[in-house]
Amino acid sequence: MTPTPSRKALPAAQRIADKAFNALEHFLHIEAVSGIVLLLAAAIALAWANSPAADSYAHLWHLPLGFSLGDFSVSHSLHFWINDALMTVFFLVVGMEIRREIHDGALADLRQAALPLGAALGGVVAPALIYLAIAGGEGLRQGWAVPTATDIAFAVGVLALLGKSIPGCVRIFLLALAIIDDVIAVLIIALFYSGGLDPNGFLIAGAGLLLVLGFQAIGIGSAWAYVLPGALLWFGLLHTGAHPTLAGVVLGLLTPVLPTRGEAPLDSASRALEEFAERARNGESDAQQLMQPVRRLRYAQRELLPPVVRVQLALHPWVAYGIMPLFALANAGVNLDGIDLNGGGATAVMLGVALALVVGKPLGILLSSWLLVRLGWCRLPAGMNWSWLGLIGVLAGIGFTMSIFIATLAFADASLLGAAKLGVLIASALAACLGLTLGGLLVRRARAARAGASRGGDSSAQALSS
Repeated sequence: MTPTPSRKALPAAQRIADKAFNALEHFLHIEAVSGIVLLLAAAIALAWANSPAADSYAHLWHLPLGFSLGDFSVSHSLHFWINDALMTVFFLVVGMEIRREIHDGALADLRQAALPLGAALGGVVAPALIYLAIAGGEGLRQGWAVPTATDIAFAVGVLALLGKSIPGCVRIFLLALAIIDDVIAVLIIALFYSGGLDPNGFLIAGAGLLLVLGFQAIGIGSAWAYVLPGALLWFGLLHTGAHPTLAGVVLGLLTPVLPTRGEAPLDSASRALEEFAERARNGESDAQQLMQPVRRLRYAQRELLPPVVRVQLALHPWVAYGIMPLFALANAGVNLDGIDLNGGGATAVMLGVALALVVGKPLGILLSSWLLVRLGWCRLPAGMNWSWLGLIGVLAGIGFTMSIFIATLAFADASLLGAAKLGVLIASALAACLGLTLGGLLVRRARAARAGASRGGDSSAQALSS
């Protein structure tokens, strides 16, 4: 016979399991780790695409994947489902992040948002101009938006690697700048990289949007209920010719930032627990009767956090460790043998993208910020100096996810697309290395300054005591 575990052993095992799961959950929400995973996925893709198994890499992403229902059928490549469907979830998280910042974050107050807004605009204009100066020829200039984007996860992940000595205002400024950068990137995709719009698709998208608003009006708070309206919105935008990932941004911006109106969640939870305890004490054995307070308890638990926070936290591990690495794996595999740098403008595209990100981003951010401060329209946040802002500018040169995404929209020619991706990879690696180097120097300088101030304070205290 198998021995039954003692009652003392079971709680101990549960405690160990709880600690393990809590540690795993904490680990999955560390931004530096997600940045490293993203980098590893890109490295694997690059190695795979240039290995003897390169054909299998290209073949995998072109595999057809679809479904059918009666006479209706849909079939697209695996690459399409990753770039146009799964990335919608990534843009949903981006949209919710923007919604939160507009409600009570860096974008809630125009005066507070003015400097990162101006810096982000400078960080878009300067790279675009540098790119056009290098690759402004016919058939190449449509890639001007590739070096304008910043990868939030990668940039913040590199910043996190520098440790806790980084001032909090630096991280907040980088987040605000990257979020505004994402807003601009979304607008660029919508305005410049969507095809001719078919008005019939707007009817489908409008139906999905009305369903979302209707569900919110009647108080439906379950995220699963919005999958069907979201799918209608996505399919409608796809049918219009606009990029369907914009559906994620729209849904993210519509996600409520306040809990559903009604009884306070804590009061509702207390009442549900009391009712369940009373029914259990009275010997209630009807499962349906016992489930009533349990359902209210689940509802109260769900409403403890606003939907925009709850859904974003739930999706973060899936996006950071699933969707984004998968996107990098599917798109970062540039076959270097397939890029002809001797003709067709590939060299100009690669250099234009790389220099625009590494040089244009910090240059545009610093110049626009300096101009706004010089004119007296803005001022640097408390604890920020121009050296820290320079670090932010360098890290903003990590374009990666968004830059590669825009490149896939900008170039149909495989050689030019490969050159653009290679430029993004080179620039992102250089920007990350430069950011770590510069950040390390600034951290050591800050520590030395604090140590000097501490020694000075101790000397003053000893002088006063004597």
